[in-house]
Amino acid sequence: MIERIDPEPQSDERTMLVEFLEWYRATLLVKSAGLTDEQARTASVEPSILSITGLVRHMAAVERTWFQIRFRGDDVPRLYWTDRDPDGDMRVDDVTLADALTVWEREVALSREVLADAHLDDVMRTPVLIDGEPEWRASMRWILIHMIEEYARHAGHLDFLRERIDGITGD
Repeated sequence: MIERIDPEPQSDERTMLVEFLEWYRATLLVKSAGLTDEQARTASVEPSILSITGLVRHMAAVERTWFQIRFRGDDVPRLYWTDRDPDGDMRVDDVTLADALTVWEREVALSREVLADAHLDDVMRTPVLIDGEPEWRASMRWILIHMIEEYARHAGHLDFLRERIDGITGD
């Protein structure tokens, strides 16, 4: 049984943001638990190639991109995505769910290490080109809110995929 701990309703800002992020990380585990590789690879809402394994890989890539590459400025390769294949994380024909979860768990552990040394007002080292602004840099506060948003959006996808695969609904 995967335990999700509800965020404290009255805590400081950092604690609340981290607890919400952890709750959604646990949600990804809940929604992927007990599936066969074939089920987890199933893109069950055609024509989309979105699958549970693909979403696990996507979130591993997002963790690495925001915490390691953009915030800390690590010189590590991007996971799965390339200029030639921006949907590489979703291509899971020969990927096991266990392998995808192992990579995701490693990336989450590294994200937690980065976060442990950061303050909410610290700004990422690697600028992002967004809307023609080459020096756009986000704070750790912004990154945490973005990560919560990213997990929350994909938790909805996981809900639909899981229900379509085996009828399981709810938390």
